[in-house]
Amino acid sequence: MSGERYGEAMHGLTMWVHHLLLPVYGREVTSSMPWCPRWWEHIEAVAQLHGLWMAWQKLTDATADMVGPAAWHRDYLGPTMQSLRDPTGPFAGCKQGSHRAKDAPRCEDPLD
Repeated sequence: MSGERYGEAMHGLTMWVHHLLLPVYGREVTSSMPWCPRWWEHIEAVAQLHGLWMAWQKLTDATADMVGPAAWHRDYLGPTMQSLRDPTGPFAGCKQGSHRAKDAPRCEDPLD
């Protein structure tokens, strides 16, 4: 995604994260459960949260069957939040009110 389509998706994701996910499921930030206040600057976090949001939309809309929300909690919310908030996950080193940029691992070109 890029351009206007990316901007619209990020706006929707941001609204969902800030107005549903964090108020309902955002637990206290600790060193063993980090969260970055600038989560959108962590591309891995954006990818995981986008998938979580897409699953939310699919499993909680009016056409979803009655077990959709329970399946979302079990299959998507728990594993995604565990991954994001793991002390070695994408927010490692970030603290409440503090973002720490991370460098991707270095890759060497096998053709060199």
